[in-house]
Amino acid sequence: MRRVRVGRHSVQVSEVLSSYWHFAAERQHVYHARLRGEPGPWTDDPVISRFRFTNAYRAADRVSQDLIRVAYEGSQNAADVVLRVMLFRFFNKPSTWEALESRFGEITADSFDVDTFSGVLDLLLARGERVYSAAYIVPPPPFGAARKHRNHLLLIEHMMRSGVVAQVEAAKSLREVFETIASYPSLGPFLSYQLAIDLNYTSVIDFDENDFVVPGPGARSGLAKCFPDLNGASAEDVIRWMVDTQEDQFDQNGIQFSDLFGRALTLIDCQNLFCETDKYARVMHPHIRGVGGRSRIKQQFAPHGLPATPFFPPKWGINERASADLAEPAVTA
Repeated sequence: MRRVRVGRHSVQVSEVLSSYWHFAAERQHVYHARLRGEPGPWTDDPVISRFRFTNAYRAADRVSQDLIRVAYEGSQNAADVVLRVMLFRFFNKPSTWEALESRFGEITADSFDVDTFSGVLDLLLARGERVYSAAYIVPPPPFGAARKHRNHLLLIEHMMRSGVVAQVEAAKSLREVFETIASYPSLGPFLSYQLAIDLNYTSVIDFDENDFVVPGPGARSGLAKCFPDLNGASAEDVIRWMVDTQEDQFDQNGIQFSDLFGRALTLIDCQNLFCETDKYARVMHPHIRGVGGRSRIKQQFAPHGLPATPFFPPKWGINERASADLAEPAVTA
């Protein structure tokens, strides 16, 4: 196995690193092809065509797209935006948000009420509907209620009353936002980082996504497959190295990468790509073990119609280019 320099460390690289960049490019190719309305199949890669993976860019994922729209549709008062982001992400299920919004209309900090909101979720559960997504493991907060969803509503109430909005607004860095969120009960490092990224999509704060990263368990497993011997380098340093060297690595692997309408991969994207590479390698490199020993991919890919026209945080300045690119006729062979 070859080695690369990550800062002062000589780090061992496996064959999975090339697959990381291949996966990123091919998954992004599928994303653009589907946006343009091209007929499938969108890839010759047997793993990507068969199994479900997130997009190369976190903000382009369907649920993140829903969250970004939730953040910008309605009052831009900081308290209202922060409440909407937390309420959406704790459940992480668009149908749950839609049920609440259809019952209460525009959701604001003033209209939020634990009892009435919990009542709507009680009815959904009584009808046999799920109110949580399975994408994240979200532990129940310790507020003493019998049901998990009510405890999450109580957590939101507690956060709002204890001044989370002012703390987020006063933060001087993305790390400070993360530390603020992580100070609340049941919000561990991974979920706190995801929430910090979500809030950074909004009009409330605006930090560089490359300021700070927290690798989750799946990312650490994928990283271990790509780099069997870190030789003292931290996972955070390796993820930053991936961001810094992405153009060179695409060139070295002979890969043409179609970015996100001019936006390069950032720390959160490369972190997520390690998680997806962990899954991808279970099929493509089954002999290389990560962390946890998982050996198969559970979810099959099943497209459900054309994806919606993307909407990204306006402050990124890419919505206009996205609209222009998608307005161009597709090139056919």
